[in-house]
Amino acid sequence: VSAAAIGIFWVSSARRIWIFRARMLCDDVLGRSLFSRKQREAESAPGWKLFGKVPLRESPPKNSKTIQQEYETKVSKSGQSPSLPAQGRRKNLEFEPLSTTALILEDRPANLPAKSEEEAQRHRQEYDEMVAEAKKRELKEAQKKKKQMKERFKQEESIANAMVVWNNEILPNWESMRGTRRVRDLWWQGLPPNVRGKVWSLAIGNELNITSDLYEIFLSRAKERWKSFRETGSEMESDGTSLSADRESSLDLIKLDISRTFPPLFIFQKGGPYHDLLHSLLGAYTCYRPDVGYVQGMSFIAAVLILNLEEADAFIAFANLLNKPCQMVFFRVDHELMLKYFAAFEVFFEENLPRLFNHFKSSNLTPDLYLIDWIFTLYTKSLPLDVACRVWDVFCRDGEEFLFRTGLGILRLYEEVLLQMDFIHIAQFLTRLPEDMLSERLFSCIANTQMISGNRKWIQVISCVRCYSDQPVEFVCL
Repeated sequence: VSAAAIGIFWVSSARRIWIFRARMLCDDVLGRSLFSRKQREAESAPGWKLFGKVPLRESPPKNSKTIQQEYETKVSKSGQSPSLPAQGRRKNLEFEPLSTTALILEDRPANLPAKSEEEAQRHRQEYDEMVAEAKKRELKEAQKKKKQMKERFKQEESIANAMVVWNNEILPNWESMRGTRRVRDLWWQGLPPNVRGKVWSLAIGNELNITSDLYEIFLSRAKERWKSFRETGSEMESDGTSLSADRESSLDLIKLDISRTFPPLFIFQKGGPYHDLLHSLLGAYTCYRPDVGYVQGMSFIAAVLILNLEEADAFIAFANLLNKPCQMVFFRVDHELMLKYFAAFEVFFEENLPRLFNHFKSSNLTPDLYLIDWIFTLYTKSLPLDVACRVWDVFCRDGEEFLFRTGLGILRLYEEVLLQMDFIHIAQFLTRLPEDMLSERLFSCIANTQMISGNRKWIQVISCVRCYSDQPVEFVCL
């Protein structure tokens, strides 16, 4: 290749590189200018701000509170509402409208007729009214929160004082003080959480004489049965006999019910901290009482005890609690005795709430439709957990009578609502009671419920009442 050709090639390449760099520089400058111009055009386009199509900015958009503060500052400085822009001109506002409320402060787009003075003044007045209403709501909410905090502090102080009394005076002298008027009144107000488990254990007692070692024995037996079932597909007793007929109650239902026990808490679900503990306690009980086995609803009772007691103590309380006459009637599904309880309940229902009783009668709504679920779970499934624990407090003090008195208290609390409902809605309502129920309101209704029919108390009515599935209630003793 000749030197002349090489020189021409070098000059041509250098020229192309220079031209390329020049074009890149121009494109960069022109590009930025073009982008800025397009952005300005977009911002000034009709309807851009009106419909919230706000372009991205370096600074974040202002919230409604900031907008309100800026407006109030502006008004306070000028002494009057800021003047509106002249006819036909669009004001460049310092904020973008974030809601339909703020839109009334905007001028209309340039391609639309401007607001009249009367309309602008009306919009300003409407906005001022909205701001005043918002302030009023905020003040009301602040007062409500302040009242709630005050009540909460008062309640916490009361619990702290009660805790000192229970720990220092009552528990050390349990047998001599448990029946005194002072202790019963303090009991009615609810037990402090840190002494609740101890008081429940003492009140329930241990008539069955169960020990921690006995619990470990039945727990080991339950684990052997589960292992046998996983290996062979059926449960085996120690003598080699199959227990496949008992499989559903002792395994499938327990596993199913544990996952449905207080699901909002997540602590009893698989992988939760109390899942295995609840499974162990229920499994040990099915080995301890094979004549009862596992019945749906037991998991809620066991879960509440686990939340308040150690594992072995929870099992002891659980077994003794289910051994009480009322619980044994329901968990063994003694149909005749269950009907007696329902009949006795209706006696006090008619005595305390005659209007609602007649409404239920006309709707053919019998107590078994709602009482069974309440009694089987001792209200732990139907009531908020804190309310249910307070019901348990007094139930441990008064026994089975308080369970039915609580049922009447619930009916009294929602009497006016239930009177407006038909059969289907009543049944649904009583199955899923409101979650915002307050314990003070419920216990006020319970206190106004008298468990006396004529001169007969609960235990007398239970012993005297006789009912048949197809006949009305009658008394067999006077």
